[in-house]
Amino acid sequence: MTDVDWDLLSSYAGILSLATISVYSGSYGSLKAPPKPKDQRTDDDDEDDAEDIGDRLSTSDAYMFPLIGSAMLLGLYLIVVYLGSEWINFFLTWYFAVFGVGSVWKCAISISRTLVGARKWKTFAIVKLEILKAKWEILSLSMRLPSLFLFPLAVVPSAIFILYPDTKSAILTNVMALSFAHSVLSFGKIDTFATGCVLLSGLFLYDIWWVFGTEVMVKVATSLDAPIKILWAKSLTFETKRGFTMLGLGDIVVPGMFVALALRYDFNRSKRKAITEPFAKPYFTSALTAYVLGLVTTMTVMHTFKAAQPALLYLSPACILSFFATALARGELKEAWAWSDGPEESKDNKTAAVTNDESPAVAETALTVGSADKDGHSADDREGAEHEGDSDQKMRKRKG
Repeated sequence: MTDVDWDLLSSYAGILSLATISVYSGSYGSLKAPPKPKDQRTDDDDEDDAEDIGDRLSTSDAYMFPLIGSAMLLGLYLIVVYLGSEWINFFLTWYFAVFGVGSVWKCAISISRTLVGARKWKTFAIVKLEILKAKWEILSLSMRLPSLFLFPLAVVPSAIFILYPDTKSAILTNVMALSFAHSVLSFGKIDTFATGCVLLSGLFLYDIWWVFGTEVMVKVATSLDAPIKILWAKSLTFETKRGFTMLGLGDIVVPGMFVALALRYDFNRSKRKAITEPFAKPYFTSALTAYVLGLVTTMTVMHTFKAAQPALLYLSPACILSFFATALARGELKEAWAWSDGPEESKDNKTAAVTNDESPAVAETALTVGSADKDGHSADDREGAEHEGDSDQKMRKRKG
């Protein structure tokens, strides 16, 4: 009977926990309450609407995703092979350091708001920063007071990442990578389940080809030194002698977007007016459970065959099947498939648009699971103001 490698199992459990927590928190980060009627709105509601500004990934985008991803991956591979990894790592270090500030800041604000509660958070003063040049608005920021004090804290990981490139710890990599994942899941959203299925299916084939068909994925993943993966030491005491177990950021973000869509659909079905109100989450629970089971399957196969596995090979079918199984069991497949997520308009706004005869405007890299060496190398708010003319003054002019 073989001895149980508790050090290795603890690293699997650590990676599984980080990925699950990231998908769970990111899903709730993408959840926004429906807008109130115009005559009931407050500054707090405008603030909430501003947070919902983000891209919706459409079906046509999903079809292009694997192609764009393949082109980028192949480009990185050619650079690594013919020019070496030094220059691309230098560029990626600065790229992720700059954008990492915003991601870590967003994540820190989300954690702080969750800890103090949404109601308490909205009692803090709003700080506005505007930079104007002549008639041009160069910069306009609006934030709660605690957010301002959190900004210096958000700079620290990026500063360490730049100033001490040879001491990039697993903790630093995880902080930045998980912050990126939270930001993407909060702002980057899938519009329909059809789009989600197309995206997962396309990246399913993408992963199989680039991992099993060529050496491209493994070569790029082991050459790039950037916070695009999460790491956990293969040790109960977090020693790094045996290296790390790793999970690519794409294996969190891509299926995580599908899980987040399921949560938003559950909220939409519940007809709740506030996200703090409890509501049934059958689709979210099913999708999140499928994600966990898919990840466990990935790690089991990897452990059994002692080889890195393309996680989306297991995660994509698991998430897609969870949706169809839940929808069919509840007799809601047609309704769920036809549902589309997007910025909602209040009834008052829609009525006003019809009255004024205006057309309403319609707003619209996966890696592998594997191991890394002991150094960690892998195998907002914007407010607008409407200025309306004084109707009384117009009436006086007409009478005159």
